[in-house]
Amino acid sequence: MGLTGALTCVNILMTNVMDLEEIRMQLSNIERILGGEKVLHKRIQKRQDLIALSDHGVTKGALLNLAKYLSFPVDQIAELLPISGRTVHRYSRGQHFNRAVSEQILQIAEVVARGVEVFEDKEHFLTWMRQPSVALGNKTPLSLLSSRFGTQMVLDEIGRIEHGVLS
Repeated sequence: MGLTGALTCVNILMTNVMDLEEIRMQLSNIERILGGEKVLHKRIQKRQDLIALSDHGVTKGALLNLAKYLSFPVDQIAELLPISGRTVHRYSRGQHFNRAVSEQILQIAEVVARGVEVFEDKEHFLTWMRQPSVALGNKTPLSLLSSRFGTQMVLDEIGRIEHGVLS
């Protein structure tokens, strides 16, 4: 292998290391937004931890931390979940939601963590979340967070914003 080949291998390895570091930072931010290890009762260090957490169930305490981080009333967050606001209110702080609700909470937290990272300012990101977007069919990003597909659309749009691609 010549010098060019060796440099290419080094560049690929460095890119993979940077990607891993970025993923770790995003996971750490998701953990922080949901209240940390104290609330989640586990660390989120790899994507598989999100699967395990959704299987076990996210607690109402984590949902309350997400709502607090966003400065949203719990009822507004509940509108994005496959559960009624009334049912959410009946849960105790330590009670676990089922897998479907837990996955949606984790997906919303992922969007929030990624958005705040890209926008570099929580308030700027939250303003963007409330504005209709042509790229999202003139819907607000916030309104799309009630489904896995909508959540992915919002993450894709955040990625385009990060890379300066207008859609």
